[in-house]
Parts: sequence; C-alpha cells; structure tokens
Amino acid sequence: MSLTPDLWWPPAVLALALFSDAAMSLRPPKFIRDCLDGVHFPREWWWTLIVIKTLAVIGLIAGIWIPGIALAANAGVIVYFLSAAAAHIRARFTGQAFWLNCVGMLAFSVATLMLSFGL
Repeated sequence: MSLTPDLWWPPAVLALALFSDAAMSLRPPKFIRDCLDGVHFPREWWWTLIVIKTLAVIGLIAGIWIPGIALAANAGVIVYFLSAAAAHIRARFTGQAFWLNCVGMLAFSVATLMLSFGL
C-alpha cells in the first residue's frame, strides 16, 4: 500500500463532489434542508458540515502530493458517510435521499479508497 494515491484522479473527483456539496450547503437547497431536518440534525450545527467537507477537500487535494494526507482524508470521508447513514437509519429517514446521496457517496468514497490506495 502506498501513502500517496496510485491514481490521482479518484481523490480529485471525490474532492470536487465534496466541494460542490459544501458550496451548496452555504445556502442549502430544499433537498439538503429536508435531509438534515429528516435526521433531526440541529440547524445551529449545520455550519460544521461545511467545515468538515471543506477540510476533507483540502486533505484529498493536498494528499495527492503529501504522503498519508489523502489516505487519512478519504478514511475520514468514509467515517462521515457511515455516520450519516447511521443517523438516517436511526431517524428512519431512508427514502430516496438516503439511497442516492448518503449511500451513493459512501460507495463513491469506498471506491475511491480502493482505486487510489489498492485497499
């Protein structure tokens, strides 16, 4: 296993997806508001998700050149979406948003880890 990604583009594409998500979350559209409300995530804490996603973007991009950073950021993104999935299941909010957004991004994050780091 390498500490820098064998393929640079999967972490870059994941970073782009997370950047887009963080940017949308600045003024969340209805589907994001509905999702966060559906899992009973307090509105006064929504800003933390933007910070987490932005830090993940920075880590994924910097980690293309700095050993270990993208690996750690990718693992953190997987934990983030595992936590989101648990929140959805706990709240019994498992509609389309859960399957497409949450589980889809979890699968994308796992695929990125496997493609880039041979895990």
